[in-house]
Parts: sequence; structure tokens; C-alpha cells
Amino acid sequence: MQNPWLAASRQDAACKTRRALLTAIPVLATSPSAFTQVLDPGVNKNAVCIAPAKLGGGFDLTCRLAAKAIDGTRSGDAKTLIQYLPGGIGALAYDKAATQQLGDERTLIAFSSGSLLNIAQGRFGPHSIASVNWLGVLAADYGVVAVRADSPYRSLDDLLRAIRANPAAIPFGAGGTVGSQDWIKAARLVRAAGRDPREMRFVAFEGGGEALRALAGGHVVAFPGDAAEAQHAISAGERIRILAILASDRVPGKLAHIPTAMEQGVDVTWMTVRGLYMAAGTPPSAIRYWSDTLQKAMGLPGYMALLENFDLYPYSLVGRPLQEYLKQKIQEYREDAEKMGVRIWRNRP
Repeated sequence: MQNPWLAASRQDAACKTRRALLTAIPVLATSPSAFTQVLDPGVNKNAVCIAPAKLGGGFDLTCRLAAKAIDGTRSGDAKTLIQYLPGGIGALAYDKAATQQLGDERTLIAFSSGSLLNIAQGRFGPHSIASVNWLGVLAADYGVVAVRADSPYRSLDDLLRAIRANPAAIPFGAGGTVGSQDWIKAARLVRAAGRDPREMRFVAFEGGGEALRALAGGHVVAFPGDAAEAQHAISAGERIRILAILASDRVPGKLAHIPTAMEQGVDVTWMTVRGLYMAAGTPPSAIRYWSDTLQKAMGLPGYMALLENFDLYPYSLVGRPLQEYLKQKIQEYREDAEKMGVRIWRNRP
């Protein structure tokens, strides 16, 4: 898999610190029903980004990135507020959006590669990829394998040797359940150690933020999550050590010193995309407005620097390229899940 950062030009625009970025965005704590009325998506009205998990995970980062990017393109006092709607790592939000119980012309919902994987497996109910309106991919993230800073496992090889000796002694903890993207990362690592994934212990959490807090607290041994989540936890003071990044090449920036799994002789990679969609029934005019807004935001001179501050990497898709990517990934993820022995539920067409 080619690292999209390597083909992108870096910008020199000055940005605030990561902590300032994460604290400057307003968060909304009202119920989803407050946004079900149909409204004009005009530039002078607040928007809402729904993070379908608990505070601190990848969906949260997606909404915070989207809020900063979108608000930089809009005039007046309009803001993009953030609302949390945990439930099945996105399943609840997707079902409500697909059945028009959630969302209006100014409600954006975060998704990731994990969302696409769940749709491919039929884990988001009977809804297919065509059940909602996809806006765009804003950035890329990469899988990581992390442990506590005081862990005896100093390298990926150390961890794999322990798994090879006794898989049940190394509980993994991450967002999602069996079949989720974090579960698949862990399963691939267990296979790389020469053991059957069915032998591993996997503790499911409602998002990466919750899983990282469990890792820091010593409740699990390894975290097969994403780089941005792990780096955010480290920046916040959590004593966590990243053993490997699941990219084909080393990434730049804060994690440039982290070796890839492939460098360490383990052929496991995983790129996570982070993007937004809107509910079924959203008027085409609103879809066009927000798609154009996202495209404009991602084209601004400071966007590359903004990605760096959120520990994310350039990868943008809108329009037809996005639709083609979604179809390709759904097929790829379904085939991958079948190879891993994960059950597939039938979706509607």
C-alpha cells in the first residue's frame, strides 16, 4: 500500500498546538432528535458533526478535524459542534441515519474504514453502502500495535514470541468486537505468530479512547488500534509505547521513529480512512453544499499543517472517486472477512 503522504507536498503554514486545537472546538451534548427537522444548510447556521462513539477515539478526531477545516471556510459566527452518539462503534448512528431518524441538512456523521468493514459484514443491520449519502474522505490514519510504557515487550518480536508461547496470556483491547478492523489487526498479528486467531483474547471497547485508557490502566496488554488515537493519548500524558506502525513505509512527523511491522519482519499493514456521510433523505442541494465545502476546506493552504496537528495523513476523496473507492473496499473487506472466518450477514441491495 502506497503511503499517500509521500506524494503530497507539505505546507509551512503556522498552526496552533494540538492541545489548543482539541480544546477550541465546541461540543454539543443534546440528543439526536434535536436535529431531525429540515433546515437550510446556509453558511450562517451552525452544523453538527456526530462522533458515533465515546470521547477520545478516531470518530472524535474526525469530527474535530472536520470542524476546524469546515469552520475555516465559513463566514460569520457559524460553528461546527460535536455530538457523541455511542452504540456499536457506529452501528446505532448508521441505522438511525439509514432510516431517517437522525440528521438534517446540517448534520454530518463520522465514519472510518472500520465502518465500511462492518457494512461489508452486515454488522450495521440490514443496511447497505447505498443506505446513506457519502460526502468525502478527509484523511488517512494507520494501524499501530501499542503497549504500556513499562511493558516487558520492547519490540514487536517480543510481543509475537509471547503470543506464540501462549495467545491467551496477551489480551488485546480495542474498539469494536469480533470482525472489527481492530480485531482483524490483532488476528493478523496472531497469525503472524503462527497461532490461530480463535485462541486469542480480545476485549471490546466502545471506541479507541476507552481502549487506550484500559491499556494505560493495565487491564489489557496490547492495543491494535490507530496511530492518531495512540499519539493523542501519548500527548495527553498516557504512558504508552508504540511497537510498530502498520504502514508500508515509515510515516513522517511525530511517529517517524517508529518502525513499521514490515521492517520487523511481520507482513501486516492497515490504512484507515476518516470521513463523513449524511443521512438518507438529505436533499441533493445539501449534499452538494457540504461536498463542495469539504473539497474547498481540503484545498486550503493550511490544511496539510492541520492534518499534522491531528496526527493524520493526506488522503482525500469526494464525488465519483469516493463512490468507486467505497465499492472497491466493501468487496475487498467482505472477501477478507470470509478468509478470516468471520460471519457475513446479508444486506439489502
